[in-house]
Amino acid sequence: MKLLRIGPKGAEKPAILAEDGAIRDLSGIVDDIGGATLSDASLARIRATDLGTLPRLEAGERIGPCVANVGKFICIGLNYADHAAETGAAIPAEPILFMKATSAIIGPNDDVIIPKNAIKPDWEVELGVIIGTEARYVEEADALDHVAGYCVVNDLSERHFQTERGGQWVKGKSADTFGPIGPWLVTRDEVPDPQNLKLWLEVDGHRYQDGTTGTMVFGVAHLVSYVSQFMSLQPGDIITTGTPPGVGMGIKPEPVWLQPGNVMRLGIEGMGEQQQSVKAYRG
Repeated sequence: MKLLRIGPKGAEKPAILAEDGAIRDLSGIVDDIGGATLSDASLARIRATDLGTLPRLEAGERIGPCVANVGKFICIGLNYADHAAETGAAIPAEPILFMKATSAIIGPNDDVIIPKNAIKPDWEVELGVIIGTEARYVEEADALDHVAGYCVVNDLSERHFQTERGGQWVKGKSADTFGPIGPWLVTRDEVPDPQNLKLWLEVDGHRYQDGTTGTMVFGVAHLVSYVSQFMSLQPGDIITTGTPPGVGMGIKPEPVWLQPGNVMRLGIEGMGEQQQSVKAYRG
């Protein structure tokens, strides 16, 4: 299934993308897409619904973040061998974890605002993993049982804040609008192998990133298991799993940074596309 949320910011309705391309309103079935809605039992109830009986939502309405009320937005750094190489970093022996503020989350096609005092804003297409049931100290063999589904994430970064202002990476990752997610939550039954997905990103029509999840250093099952050793994972938490090469900071001979007026397009095979216009901060 492809689940999404439709409507103005703060007033989104839960919805499903039917096989005929129609968007159907799930408000009569679930309160929202998030939390307990992501359990296997709740998803089974949605799956058993006759979609033809549900109200059809108008095409062209705003698509909101595909998950509501995200508790934790957990990021994995340098998790693609070819991306680590382009940055000159060593391949990590264990996953690098950092957090992204949930206040960064926006819809997949909402505007991205370059934060005040930014110098080096950058892009990163990533596979997001959405937790469906609580995971605590889970084994890798059981880890995917705790996944509700997957989505496209643009893990936007301000590299000056991230690497030149001291402390942890979270400062460069958490600006408002730096976490577009969606358009859909694609349930795990539609993604038999999360390590065999193509993902890409373009800025103003130029393709900078064109990779595959097959070059991840640590796969999705390992990451869910690993993170669960340090904190419980709750329904609606998101783990964004790293990016392939082609980020702005890795462009040779000179890095390329996002500028007001740029348009980003990005997507993952089977998970839809995002498009964001880049705007300057106006205060």
